[in-house]
Amino acid sequence: MKTIAHGPAFMVDEKGYYGRFGGAYIPEILHRNVKQLSDAFAHYVDDRDFNHELDILLSDYVGRPSPLYRAARLSERYGAEIYLKREDLNHTGAHKINNAIGSVLLARRMDKKHIIAETGAGQHGVATATVCALMGMDCTVFMGATDVMRQQPNVQRMQMLGARVVAVESGNKTLKDATNEAIRYWCCHPDSFYVIGSTVGPDPYPRMVAHFQSVISREMKAQLLEHTGREFPDAVVACVGGGSNAAGAFYHFIDNQDVRLIAAEAAGMGVDTDMTAATISVGTEGIIHGARTMVMQTPDGQIVEPYSISAGLDYPGIGPLHAHLADCGREEVVAITDREALDAAMLLTRTEGIIPALESAHALAALERIRFESGQTIVVNLSGRGDKDMHTYLSNLPSDFGR
Repeated sequence: MKTIAHGPAFMVDEKGYYGRFGGAYIPEILHRNVKQLSDAFAHYVDDRDFNHELDILLSDYVGRPSPLYRAARLSERYGAEIYLKREDLNHTGAHKINNAIGSVLLARRMDKKHIIAETGAGQHGVATATVCALMGMDCTVFMGATDVMRQQPNVQRMQMLGARVVAVESGNKTLKDATNEAIRYWCCHPDSFYVIGSTVGPDPYPRMVAHFQSVISREMKAQLLEHTGREFPDAVVACVGGGSNAAGAFYHFIDNQDVRLIAAEAAGMGVDTDMTAATISVGTEGIIHGARTMVMQTPDGQIVEPYSISAGLDYPGIGPLHAHLADCGREEVVAITDREALDAAMLLTRTEGIIPALESAHALAALERIRFESGQTIVVNLSGRGDKDMHTYLSNLPSDFGR
């Protein structure tokens, strides 16, 4: 079967499969929408005017390139050269704005007027609401009621930006349920444009989101050359829920087998408990939200509710790209518990003066679990800042906090 690639090394065929994972399992009413989106993406992905406008916004509005920062005290602790890719310094505070701008620009060229999105931690919702405010578009964001409660600052930001935030009361009231509701709404309002926040969903979403996030690793290569004299690190570490920040951080390194790709997923209370979101570690092959991938499910195919202290990682699936990379051994997977993530967040805060998002803290915690040779260059994708997680951090501080 013909393989297509919008950038280096993407093993995706013309039907949207990465190996046996991916595809587009969608209801009949959405076939026209998805086909139009696929055709528009194929048309504009290499369009000079589209990419010129995107690049200007990424530079002048988002503030890219985001810095690549050598964390001196972490480097001393781990005996390696630890660099942080500072996506937390982007406008809106995370990597999500990269995809939101690209997707809404595409929607505008398709003459769409109403944008819908799902969100877990709220960063994708904020990013989408921000771009809609910038471009004068209506925006509706679906968010699980549980996440609405624990991510109030982001809910308030979305509302201030003019978005309508719909609190979803079904299921576990988290990211999976927000996605379910967004898809239901899309089926009833097919003229809407659905901006998916991660590398999940039916083709072309996984490859489209990965493409817009690939700016992360493209910048890494140039910045590493400046810092170290070579474009390629020894390893790249990123957290995975659906997998968008990891896809962007890994994108330009997938072909180079000398670069380790390390994905940190959310173990919650542990992979041997019922309170986990470690999809790659405990999931089985199935279909969720329009794609074949690894899914947390019962033997008869019922979705198992995930759990993580991090609102952005408690998703019972994984992007098909990551399912494929893990399946073929190209991507190493580390399951990080809540406690490990909290400890890693406190370590970064106290040693480098940077408060990370809980999602990013999972990637930082992976540094404690993997072996590096002395002096190796390791890049951790710091996918977001921790402002939104302050309530959770304050509720879980160590007993010696403040001493």
